[in-house]
Amino acid sequence: MPDYAITFACYNQVDYTRQCVDSLVRHGYDLGRVVAVDNASRDDTRGYLESLPLGGRIYNRDNLGCGVAWNQGVLALQSEWTVVMNNDVVVSAGWLESLIGAAGKRGLKVISPALVEGALDYDFEGFSVDASSRMRDVAREGARHAVCLCVHRSVWADVGYFQAMPRLWGFEDTLFFHALDQAGIETAIVGDSWLHHFGSVTVSAMKQERKLSAKEGLGARDNYRMLGKSTLRRKWDRFARRRQEQAWREQELAAHGMTLHGERRDGAFSWR
Repeated sequence: MPDYAITFACYNQVDYTRQCVDSLVRHGYDLGRVVAVDNASRDDTRGYLESLPLGGRIYNRDNLGCGVAWNQGVLALQSEWTVVMNNDVVVSAGWLESLIGAAGKRGLKVISPALVEGALDYDFEGFSVDASSRMRDVAREGARHAVCLCVHRSVWADVGYFQAMPRLWGFEDTLFFHALDQAGIETAIVGDSWLHHFGSVTVSAMKQERKLSAKEGLGARDNYRMLGKSTLRRKWDRFARRRQEQAWREQELAAHGMTLHGERRDGAFSWR
């Protein structure tokens, strides 16, 4: 097994954290390689984390946001490869070995697994075995997502860590991805490895607390100024990204009958 560490941030939602940890244990991953960062949860999250033989626990007095928490976790257990992921995911058998193996095969330093999002109302274990086999050679080059990032240690030296400003509220991943692009660091989402993602439940809870609609972002609009892009350039980039995602979807469906990004809707798969 490669030298690795896993870190995730928590803010309430202990039931999802428990499902995530249970899936890691079920598939033989050492909790001594896991660092959990709690951002001032008010439920039983801290009590639950205390019951686990984790490699590290960090308890923040206030909710410091994702960027701070991710950096704390990354630095607490420094490894060749660090997985920064949500706490509302369920992992599959061999997902991490397959992810790091795909990175080595493709010469990548940052890589993300394929996803199914939504209700866990299907046999994910059986699905992931079949999907990994069918989609093993499929990659969306240039894509990545903050649900799960596997990052080589050289990247921290090349672009630094996540922006550590609590006011960003969910914009940290966009800034980090921009830094990767500026540095010419290639990324990909690959079909070798699969996760189930319940759907950003922590972010949704934080939006409810701040009385924001589902479509509103947590961060202020002026966060986009940090990218150094004009409004027109941002709109063009968004258009180009959506066009590329549509092309990937069409190609993958035509070749494999599925894609690297699934959703569960009304008890069935919908492919994005």
